[in-house]
Amino acid sequence: MQAKSNALPYWLCTPGALITLAFVALPLVVTLSLSFFPFVAGGATGDHLTLANFIDIGSDDYFYTIFLRTFGMALVVTAICIAIGVPEAYVLSRLSPQWRAISIVIVLGPLLVSVVVRTLGWAVLLGNEGVINKMLLAAGLINEPIKMMFTFTGVVIALVHVLVPLMVLAVWASLQKLDASTEQAAESLGAGLFTVLRRIVFPQVIPGVLSGGLIVFSLAASAFATPAIIGGRRLKVVPTTIYDEFLGNLNWPLGAALSVILLFIVLAVSVGVNRLVERRYRQVFQ
Repeated sequence: MQAKSNALPYWLCTPGALITLAFVALPLVVTLSLSFFPFVAGGATGDHLTLANFIDIGSDDYFYTIFLRTFGMALVVTAICIAIGVPEAYVLSRLSPQWRAISIVIVLGPLLVSVVVRTLGWAVLLGNEGVINKMLLAAGLINEPIKMMFTFTGVVIALVHVLVPLMVLAVWASLQKLDASTEQAAESLGAGLFTVLRRIVFPQVIPGVLSGGLIVFSLAASAFATPAIIGGRRLKVVPTTIYDEFLGNLNWPLGAALSVILLFIVLAVSVGVNRLVERRYRQVFQ
């Protein structure tokens, strides 16, 4: 006799599924559909479907520059977060429970403050009359202020500060599953610290590095507040361009098309890197 299926788990999942559908899936579908309508002067949209918005984006070098800048910035931020976050997470995993709790609070400190407040703090630090330039001038290390506001470097610095805690958390979670006996065995065989880290520790935390890198890359590519405040009007990226098209030019279809392209590129990169690293990871440990 076939057992009767229990529908309770499905009913329990229904509220969450409906909320996801209403606040995530439905807006994405509306944005996708809006991208296929033409723009009419005055902020209106046409009543027929067209690929004109995507053709305009693909045929304009201006948009190529913006997309290259956006994803180049995201790659640089991700690489720096990995370089900072992996050693920091390893140190955290080796601290005593008391110092680890204090250190985690310090690491998570930036996440407890609004991204706008953090970015405005960096604007105060990076300005020509900011704290950093004043300290360097007072120390005699520079003769004139270093331009850091409205530059690529300034945006990268602010984004790294915002996103590096996410990398630390992802790698630290992987380190919790690390078998300490493998490190002790390598050390007993004469392996040095860097050899242990390179041959034993890092290969086992690749999943954490991958997940953290994908999170950082996605958030850096789609960041709006930090590039808008630190980069200003001189350093355009895709999210600020989308904002200008929606609220500045009232060209909602073009803004929707840019949003769709940004979403699909981020998803494609995330899925591609995930499969590539997982394939190599399985080959190494099989």
